[in-house]
Amino acid sequence: MTKKTKRAIFILIFSEFLVCLGISLIIPVMPFLKTELHLSATDMGIMNALFAFAQFVASPLIGRLSDKIGRKPVLTAGLILYMVSEVLFALTNYLWVFDISRLIGGLSAAMVVPTAMALASDITTKRQRARVIGWLSAAFSGGLILGPGIGGILAGISYKTPFWVAGALGLISAVVLIVLLPSDAEENRIVEGESAEDAKPAAHPMTRAFWTVPIIILFTMILVSSFGLQGFESIYSIYVNEVFHFSLSNIALVLTLNGLISLFLQVAMFDTLVSKFGERRVIRICFFLAAVCTIWITQAHTKLEVMIATLVIFSAFDLLRPAITTLLTKASEANQGLINGLNMSLTSVGNIVGPIMSGMLLDWNTHYPYLVVAVFLIVSYLMAFMLKRPDTMQKQSVE
Repeated sequence: MTKKTKRAIFILIFSEFLVCLGISLIIPVMPFLKTELHLSATDMGIMNALFAFAQFVASPLIGRLSDKIGRKPVLTAGLILYMVSEVLFALTNYLWVFDISRLIGGLSAAMVVPTAMALASDITTKRQRARVIGWLSAAFSGGLILGPGIGGILAGISYKTPFWVAGALGLISAVVLIVLLPSDAEENRIVEGESAEDAKPAAHPMTRAFWTVPIIILFTMILVSSFGLQGFESIYSIYVNEVFHFSLSNIALVLTLNGLISLFLQVAMFDTLVSKFGERRVIRICFFLAAVCTIWITQAHTKLEVMIATLVIFSAFDLLRPAITTLLTKASEANQGLINGLNMSLTSVGNIVGPIMSGMLLDWNTHYPYLVVAVFLIVSYLMAFMLKRPDTMQKQSVE
C-alpha cells in the first residue's frame, strides 16, 4: 500500500467518523430541545426520521453519480453539506429549520459514507480490502458510539456548542480533503496486486446481468442486518428494564462494553477472521449466533445471561455489516458507487422500519419484537448457504 493510498484511506476514515458523529450528536440534546422549544415526541421522531429518509432516497442516486463524475467531488460536496447542516442546526430555534437541517445532514451522509466505501474499494487490492473496510466500519460505529458522549460534554457549555464544533470540523475536513486527497485521475482502479484481466467491465446496473442471485441475497442481508440491529437496539433499554429490571448503570455498562468490543473486533480482528474463515463463513456464523442469542434473551433468567447474550448479538452485527459489504465490493468491481449507495439506502430502510416494528410489537407483548427479529435472522442464515465465492460472483455479474 503506497503512502498516497494510506493518506487517502486516513482521510476517508476521518470523514466517515465525522459524519457518523453528526448523526448521534443530537441524542443528548433531544430532551432539552423538546422541553426548551415545547416540541412534541412526534416532532422529535419526525426530525430523526427525516435524516434516514434523505439517506434512503439519495444514496443509490449519489452512488451512481460518483461512478460517473468521480469520488472526490462527491465527498467534497458531502462534507460541505455536513458543515451547512450542523451550522444551520446551531443557528435556529424553529422546528421547520431543524427539519431542513436534518434532511441536509441525511443527504451529506448519503454522499460521504457510501462514496468513502467505494473509493476505498477502488484504491485497494482484494487482499487489502477486508482490512480497510473493517477500518471504515469501525469509523462508522465509532462515530455513532462516541457521538452522544461528545455531544453531552459539549452541551455542558451550551446545547448549541456540539453543532458549532461539528460544523467547524466539517469545514476543516472539506479543506483537508480538497488539498490532500488525490484526484480520481490519479487513482488507478487497477491497483498493485491485480491485473488488467481482472478488471472486467461490469454489467449496467439496470440489467439482469447485474442483479444476480448472489447480489440480491447480499442486499437482502444488508436490509435484514440493519433491520435486525435497529429492531433489537431501539427497544433494548426499555425491554431489559421492564423484563429484567436493569438499572441505568447496568444498561450503561453493557453499551460501554459493546462499544469497546465493537472497535476491537472491527479494527483488530475483522481482517484476521476473514483471512482465516472467508466472508461467507463469517456471515453464516454471525447470523447464527445473533439468532440463537436473540432467542436466548427471551428465555433468560438472570442479568448475566442477558448481558452475555447482548454482547454476542452486538458483536455479530458488528462483523456482519463489513463482511457483507466486502463481499459486495468483490461481486461487481466497476459499480462500487452504486453498490455502496444501495447498501446505505437499504440500511436506512432498516433503520426506519426496525424501530417502528419493534415499538408496535412491544405494545402487544414484550417478547414479540425479539422473536420476530430472530425469525428474520434464521432465514438470512439459511440464505447465506446460497452465496458463492467472490470470484464466481464477479464472473457471473459480467457474463
